[in-house]
Amino acid sequence: MAMRADKPKKGKTGAGKAREAAHPGETVPGEGQKSWQTLIPAGISDRVDKFLAGQANLFSRSQLKARNARIFINGREEKAGKRLKPGDRLLVIWDEEPEHSYKPENLAVSIIFENDDVFVFDKVQGMVVHPANGNWSGTLANAVLGLEMSRRGEAHLERGGIVHRLDKDTSGVIIVARNSEAHAFLAGQFKERTTRKEYFALTHGIPKVLEGRIENYLARDKKNRKKFAAQEEGGKHALTIYRTVAVWEAGKDRQYALVQLFPKTGRTHQLRVHLAGMGCPIVGDPIYGVKENFIPDATLMLHARRLKIRLPGEETARIFKAPFPAHFIKAVRFLDARAKKISHPGGRQDGSLNT
Repeated sequence: MAMRADKPKKGKTGAGKAREAAHPGETVPGEGQKSWQTLIPAGISDRVDKFLAGQANLFSRSQLKARNARIFINGREEKAGKRLKPGDRLLVIWDEEPEHSYKPENLAVSIIFENDDVFVFDKVQGMVVHPANGNWSGTLANAVLGLEMSRRGEAHLERGGIVHRLDKDTSGVIIVARNSEAHAFLAGQFKERTTRKEYFALTHGIPKVLEGRIENYLARDKKNRKKFAAQEEGGKHALTIYRTVAVWEAGKDRQYALVQLFPKTGRTHQLRVHLAGMGCPIVGDPIYGVKENFIPDATLMLHARRLKIRLPGEETARIFKAPFPAHFIKAVRFLDARAKKISHPGGRQDGSLNT
């Protein structure tokens, strides 16, 4: 359904408080605020909060509250639960997200490799890569700046040198640039997809086809902005090659697989969405998974095992490898001891990254 909307506008006056415009019934954003407005098309009768999260894809309901959003319908301030009708003029005014400076922090990190151009880390599960809303400290970027302070006495890396990302609860290998030239060189390889990445996941359920490719288009889920989902139209192209390495059976609804993954694109939550879409969600996945009642203390079982990439000034690509973390090894050993390993499909646990 077509919907015409104005782009968000920044306010230039006031002190973080919306003020009345020169024309009666109009309101404009104050300093440090943004606004968005639209004319509600035919066929819409949703609540404002549902409309903004779904059709408009602007805010989740929790974000409305966090940004102190004010809602105006036809010039009158209303609550987020107010129902819309065709022809309504909807205006939303909210506080801009405050700017945060990246601060160096002395954090415990595992360094696989370093030189004057890069750091390669084995990121632990639970560490956020880049500062964002709700996580302004304790991130890998903060740790990188802390390392730069200790190594060079200064830390001026743009965005903490981050080139690519891993989800908070994904462990494993990640490379970070130490200067702008290295950042551009590494980022170019990710953009051109000349890097090679290998992950391993422990899944709840066994892929029906033990080896293959998953290819579709992913976009943010319209019903739940924390999730991504396959789309028939729109979205970003996503491609994953996979091989099933081992499978276990421990009774009804208790089948598990160790799956080797080669993502060819780098979309947010790509591997998690692709495996869940095959009916084999990753064990311990709080967003796309199922309740785990067999493997004790299961957290997200997704590990970035290896990364193949060229470093600045080098002609030959290097392969960096992160050992499996303790929680992953513990889960596999539990399955070996308590479940029946029913086959070895032939995936290569330590195979070539040339695929």
